[in-house]
Amino acid sequence: MILVGELSLWVALLMATWTATVSFAGGATRRAELVASGERGIYATLAFVVLASAGLWTALFTHDFSLRFVASYTSANLPKVYTFTAFWAGQSGSLLFWALILAIFSAACVFANRARNRELMPWVTGTLGVVLLFFVATICFASNPYERLDWVPPDGRGMNPQLQNPGMAIHPPMLYLGWVGTTIPFAFAVGALVTRKLDAQWLGAIRRWSLISWFFLTIGLILGMWWAYVELGWGGYWAWDPVENAPLTSWLTQTAFLHSIMIQEKRGMLRKWNVSLVIGTFLLSILGTFITRSGVIESVHSFAQSAIGTWFATFLGVVFVVSVVLVSTRLKDMEAKAELESMVSREAAFLYNNLVLVGIAFSVLWGTLFPILSEWVRGSKITVGPPFFNTVNVPLGLGLLALTGIGPLIAWRRASVQNLQRQFTVPLLVGTGTVAVLLLLGMRHFTALVAYGLSGFVVGTIGQEFWKGIGARRRMHGENPALAAVRLVTRNRRRYGGYIVHLGVAMIFAAFAGYAFKQEYDITLRTGQVFRARDPFGHEWSFTSQGVSQYERLNRQVTAVGLVMTRDGTRLPGVLKSEKRQHVDSRGMPTFEPSTEVGLLEGHMMDVYLVFAGMTGPDQVELRLSFNPLVWWVWYGGIIMAIGGIIVMWPQAERARQGGYVTQLAPEHAAAGASPARETAGVA
Repeated sequence: MILVGELSLWVALLMATWTATVSFAGGATRRAELVASGERGIYATLAFVVLASAGLWTALFTHDFSLRFVASYTSANLPKVYTFTAFWAGQSGSLLFWALILAIFSAACVFANRARNRELMPWVTGTLGVVLLFFVATICFASNPYERLDWVPPDGRGMNPQLQNPGMAIHPPMLYLGWVGTTIPFAFAVGALVTRKLDAQWLGAIRRWSLISWFFLTIGLILGMWWAYVELGWGGYWAWDPVENAPLTSWLTQTAFLHSIMIQEKRGMLRKWNVSLVIGTFLLSILGTFITRSGVIESVHSFAQSAIGTWFATFLGVVFVVSVVLVSTRLKDMEAKAELESMVSREAAFLYNNLVLVGIAFSVLWGTLFPILSEWVRGSKITVGPPFFNTVNVPLGLGLLALTGIGPLIAWRRASVQNLQRQFTVPLLVGTGTVAVLLLLGMRHFTALVAYGLSGFVVGTIGQEFWKGIGARRRMHGENPALAAVRLVTRNRRRYGGYIVHLGVAMIFAAFAGYAFKQEYDITLRTGQVFRARDPFGHEWSFTSQGVSQYERLNRQVTAVGLVMTRDGTRLPGVLKSEKRQHVDSRGMPTFEPSTEVGLLEGHMMDVYLVFAGMTGPDQVELRLSFNPLVWWVWYGGIIMAIGGIIVMWPQAERARQGGYVTQLAPEHAAAGASPARETAGVA
């Protein structure tokens, strides 16, 4: 099977070449048999990439240490689950995994469009073939997972201990699914530009693909934050690391596109903007892969310096040039069908929202690439740290949060004074009330107060929209509140699923604001010694060292320290324990496993976070202890965003009316500020 997999990789290269060639030829000559052959080539490429992947998984599970990849990232005592995930633990395997996902997505796209979008499909299929060709060629010629060693070692080096974590078993595939998902919209954008079919048809073909990409990027980012928090032991979840920033930029531009697509569907505006966002998102996904795998930027979880950086840089440059040429020669075909009538309208709010999202993406990208640019220009690498990112992006983020609440309240085209007064009263009261309560409780941190006030404003907006919709359904159908809420969401998934996503965003921003109140202590304790501290909520804590214990577990030796906790004089159940783990493989690198305990009496409002930093004597340990407020709100907010994304992606069935026609509910039917008749139509 390993030999079959190795051969299949080269056959996949031939199939991808054939697919790209005959698809473009079929589109240019309008020969249906060439187009059909190209589509069959996508299926063939998928089959051979699957065989190549199966061969590598076989090598991993049979511990064939004659392969450099298997020997580098696994060992005989590695647990089976991590033997499976070792597929994407190294560079060549992760590239093959990327190609596998891309082949699956490409085949699914071709199959879904076998009877529609036929004018676009030759160019879509050809573009997908080119991207597949690039990845398979890079694997074959620059980073082949089937490369053999000159001699066979008795055991492998094992997996990086920090990757032996459930989060890292799921986090990379989620990011790959999100990044690879940007290829389908890009392929349709190329097809629309080549054929000059730049109306809303191509947008309809990619909306769900864009949502899928956004959904997986969201999950991948949240899981990456969770892994950093529970595994790296520095007490935080976001450090503006280049490999963190890379998927964030793609997520930001993808989010901007999903907002602006509604303006083109509703008013025929932002056509150039939408095409540019789709192309830019794909380019950022390739750039992110380049940053992660080229080794040009130092990161806590990037790959080492590699020759594939040249491949990715070349491909990125070619795609950029081709895209610029296509867009610049189709500018007249992308003229807007309507103009912005007022700066106080929903269209304007969406535009401001997009400008902020792209502004954040640019600032993150600039800060990430600045070390490379400084080295090219000055010969010395200047690193940009968290202070730069926080200084620039905190104000932009707060502006984005405000727009999240403002957008749904403003009417399309032009908002009246009466509309603004009616729509903004309740959300503003909720926001200002939130700030007033926090001031009474003693909070004086200005940025945090602004963040909590805006979060309250967003929650007020969402609550008001649901209240109106549920009330309209109850008046029309006599439904109870729970049934009315469920049917309100299921009958208009795009609108109310989006509101649920916004609720998750508000929760995450509130969690970010809580980080300002983090308290951290570096302490040294002997067995029986006590450390006392006060947390951000005013509770008195004491931590008593229970000493050090040593034991073996699975493939590692563990040294652990435990602390007994009391709060306000009351003993809490359990022991706060942190570990130093020495994995039994040739890497010989120890890892420090932090421990977190949730302040249950605060309703998951705070974590007590302990890191075992080392031993300074036979009975004395160095520890880092911190109180981290609202960390769990990040995870809960991410879950809420994912639920909202699923609701938005779920197909909206068309419903037959009694009058004999078929219609589908659109988000704008219940636009904020609409008359009672329009509001009723929006929830029927």
